[in-house]
Amino acid sequence: MSDERLANAVDERIGKRVKSRRLEIDLSQEKLADLVGVTFQQIQKYENGVNRIAASRLWEMAKALGVPVQYFYEGLATEGRGVAEEGPADLVYDMMATPEGQRLLQIFGTIRSAKLRRRVVELVRVMAEEDDVPDDGRT
Repeated sequence: MSDERLANAVDERIGKRVKSRRLEIDLSQEKLADLVGVTFQQIQKYENGVNRIAASRLWEMAKALGVPVQYFYEGLATEGRGVAEEGPADLVYDMMATPEGQRLLQIFGTIRSAKLRRRVVELVRVMAEEDDVPDDGRT
């Protein structure tokens, strides 16, 4: 197989958007696979950016996920051939492509107090900074 047919950073980004949207609407890989006519293993490969999604298949996925095809390309700037430019939105899409990220967003959305939301954000920021500090082996 030639290099031009291998999945690249753009394919990975589109796969993350598929996964993010699938989790957002609480759809299993099996159900999405049934809706678009592939195996759930193929959905896994698409979501992980291992396999490219053909245009016709992306069209079917967009219909099944209730989004326009351009949804998968939003926020994607390309630089050169097949290279996705990383941006702040990528962190959001990465987070949204995890069950924990989806759950965090659902719970955070239920907090009515703006002050409390700011405190939660500050807590998460501090935790992220501490996670960057190398562990010295002590507990």
